[in-house]
Amino acid sequence: MSSCGSSNYGELTGVLDRPSWSGINPYGMVYIPSGTLHIGQSDQDVFSTYTQRPKAISISGFFMDDTEITNNEYRQFVHWVKDSIAHTILGDFTEDDYGNEKLDWDYEIDWTDETLDEMYFQGDMAFGGKRELDTRQMNYAYEWVDWQKAASRENINRASLINRDEVNIYPDTLAWIRDFTYSYNEPFARNYFWHPAFDDYPVVGVNWKMAKAFCHWRSELYNKYNDSGVNTEAYRLPTESEWEYAARGGKDLSPYPWGGPYVRNAKGCLLANFKPGRGNYPEDGGMTTVPADAYFPNDYGLFCMAGNVAEWTETAYEPNAYSFVHDLNPDMKYDAKEDDPDVLKRKVLRGGSWKDISYFIQTGTRHWEFQDTTKSYIGFRCALTYLGRSINDFK
Repeated sequence: MSSCGSSNYGELTGVLDRPSWSGINPYGMVYIPSGTLHIGQSDQDVFSTYTQRPKAISISGFFMDDTEITNNEYRQFVHWVKDSIAHTILGDFTEDDYGNEKLDWDYEIDWTDETLDEMYFQGDMAFGGKRELDTRQMNYAYEWVDWQKAASRENINRASLINRDEVNIYPDTLAWIRDFTYSYNEPFARNYFWHPAFDDYPVVGVNWKMAKAFCHWRSELYNKYNDSGVNTEAYRLPTESEWEYAARGGKDLSPYPWGGPYVRNAKGCLLANFKPGRGNYPEDGGMTTVPADAYFPNDYGLFCMAGNVAEWTETAYEPNAYSFVHDLNPDMKYDAKEDDPDVLKRKVLRGGSWKDISYFIQTGTRHWEFQDTTKSYIGFRCALTYLGRSINDFK
């Protein structure tokens, strides 16, 4: 027994052996502080869509990639999937602490092993005697929990909340040809994703489901090497509202990430990669896409939040969504299945692209595409929820 009064036995102290937590600093991301903004039309409604009705909302703090995901970053994902297939074929397995079988990544892969020939095109599908990867096999399987469904009813079977999917994650390089009729873009189809000249350019030809798969893989990769057992949030696509809040860079009601109202600076130089004039693509410094860190960042440190490539968001598209979504972290999710009507497969795009006129690169402009669509002008960047009220709480 302590006689100095220093003992807390018998007192309400909370659990004492809790891990410490001072936040994380994800590589390649910037912190977007909590705040409020007014979403809605930031310029005249050119097409009279009425899909950007004014609304005041609040957004919790989060991290966002400072650039769009680049070819070289996405290529790390492709290489991981390729290696996992090879390890599986070679039987490189071990057991974890719970007796479950898992891939043993410590084995060095001998890519000349004939056992791996099934990963490559064979017979009359082989071209020019080359050993080329059969990209149809580049599939990534993952699972996630449907939290909305879990909260919607009582006594629900837990198994029904777990969704599983398997996605071919290789970029659709042929989108460069398919998107433009009577246009010579075969060099982009052959080189854009693999050639070192385009390493730092944003990845394209990635649909919404492929972007989601990338986020899941990135989360697994992070947790494998940072096993603190504390960070429970995963990398994900930003919601539509988060994206607009981040794009404005703290400038409420501004039509562009740099403020506006013009798309040129005082010297007449264009401030983003889009389609100025009538087909004058190279005037802004890029014929198509440009490096992901081109142009000056906005006040949050985010590059190319206007133009370059349009970006997938987490949000399902509904024209009248602003009329009914909540004003606290607004979002509307819908995991459309293959047999669902096409109208339910629409996902919000933001930012506009290198082929779009200036209206589509405004911070408030809403647009959409089907979730299984791949385009040569659509990419993405990741977000990560910040756990806490504000990052300043730890300073």
